[in-house]
Amino acid sequence: MKTLPAMLCLCSAALALRASDAQTISVVGGPHDLSAGNIGAIRAATEDQVCIFCHTPHNASPVGALWNRSLSPQAYTVYTSRALDAVPGQPTGSSKLCLSCHDGTIALGNILSRNLPIQMSGGITTLPPGKSNLGTDLRDDHPISFAFDSTLSARDGSLRDPGGLPHEIRLDVNRELQCTACHNAHNNAFGKFLVMRNTNSELCISCHQISRTDISGHGQCADCHQPHSAPSGPFLLRQPTVSQTCLGCHDGQTPGAANIAAEMNRAYAHEWSGTGEPSNDPGSSTNCTSCHDPHTMMAGIASAPRTHAGPTTGSVGRLGRIQGVSAAGSPVKFANAEEEVCFKCHGDNSKLPVRTPRWQGVSNVRQQFNPSAISRHPVGTPARTTQSPSLLPGWTSGSTLRCSDCHGSDNSSIAGVHGSNVQSILSERYETADYTSESASAYALCYKCHDRASILDDRSFPGHRRHIVDEQTSCSTCHDAHGIAATRGKPSANSHLINFATSIVLPDRVTGRLEYRDTGGFTGECFLSCHGVDHSPKRYPTTPGMGFPEAPAQRSRTPR
Repeated sequence: MKTLPAMLCLCSAALALRASDAQTISVVGGPHDLSAGNIGAIRAATEDQVCIFCHTPHNASPVGALWNRSLSPQAYTVYTSRALDAVPGQPTGSSKLCLSCHDGTIALGNILSRNLPIQMSGGITTLPPGKSNLGTDLRDDHPISFAFDSTLSARDGSLRDPGGLPHEIRLDVNRELQCTACHNAHNNAFGKFLVMRNTNSELCISCHQISRTDISGHGQCADCHQPHSAPSGPFLLRQPTVSQTCLGCHDGQTPGAANIAAEMNRAYAHEWSGTGEPSNDPGSSTNCTSCHDPHTMMAGIASAPRTHAGPTTGSVGRLGRIQGVSAAGSPVKFANAEEEVCFKCHGDNSKLPVRTPRWQGVSNVRQQFNPSAISRHPVGTPARTTQSPSLLPGWTSGSTLRCSDCHGSDNSSIAGVHGSNVQSILSERYETADYTSESASAYALCYKCHDRASILDDRSFPGHRRHIVDEQTSCSTCHDAHGIAATRGKPSANSHLINFATSIVLPDRVTGRLEYRDTGGFTGECFLSCHGVDHSPKRYPTTPGMGFPEAPAQRSRTPR
């Protein structure tokens, strides 16, 4: 039995806590103290008991904890998401107790031990709308009432095994995760009644295994997520959509974060959807997580091999552990190269319009870059041919390209294929219109790799200068910048990326043929009509015995 001095000490401590504005480690004086003696906005008009709002020593509810409240009969709309491997049911256990106040369906003063409800100050009956009043739609709240066991953590690689949870995090009956895994209703020492400190995401990462990023701005869960009443619903994001959440920092106002918002507002940009879920449907617009996994993105400079563990600016390191499609067309859990991410939308199911209609047209970029393609720019793997004239020093027939070597911002300070003022999100100008005056700027994209002097001097093809300078014929008129898929072309007709643009090049009016024939050794012939001139055929080189000068020896390197 406590002595009188001891009881007086306890009363004094309680009064001190009640009078303090500081966070408390007791219900007394904190947000869960609804008695009239508290100073909070939500309190009783006259009732001075503290515990009575939840507990009673006699005639309590059989649910346990000497519970003094009725449980809501409402059916809840539970959390669901493609990212969740568990299947939450209707709230059970301690979560059901918490919701008797926090779903707003039962008056705060409606308790079992009184015949009449306790009257609340200011006429308040339930918690006001907001993060404390969750309502009956729990789709925007952290999932509860599901079994958190080793089977689940093994199925979902982003969850830790619950056998290693810190002692502060306690699972409910049947190893179910409930509100009490994160919250202790009697202890507010860490704020928000959390069971442990979360200033550096300590609570979050006790369950969630998200630790593979070295991007400093991605280290705090609360910067992007909120566990209750999240505007996005699924993924519990702080903004209505994935992209809006990302652009909350990538808006030019956050030090160290690239201004992606400005890139997305350029004339040509990757569109993004208005949904909270990531969209891999090539018929819809995309969002940031279609290409990036923010939890596993890595910083650094490109280095082969290009994988998520080998950081690379503008490549897979910056994209993270993201799903992709291989060059063979198979889904891959984690893309190993940048192009595998691009192939998700620009591959077999592409619904994107073809910018330049061609003799052998195909919108499937994966097939155009497949190693089996008839002719292609060497994205991912080197080209099969060793004939690579006109290359600038440092580029060889063994060099490889990334999609972002051509596609990306025309602002060189920003990495990534977000937006550009050049059509098709190109990093440099590449004019495709007929009657384009040749200049270093008009074909700046081509001249990043190809020697302009070599082209204009006809070192690789004796008709280059006449075509692109004298006749003002665009490079795009004869060449398909991606490549010619094996299913659409043949080696004798589509070598050297030759795939005529049919809006400019028409069938020969004499023979009715539209065709290029490779006759070997940098020689060939064309059947076509262009600029009113019929080729029936036109043979190259035009002088018998004339060959193509060898390209100067090139110094080998892997291009950036």
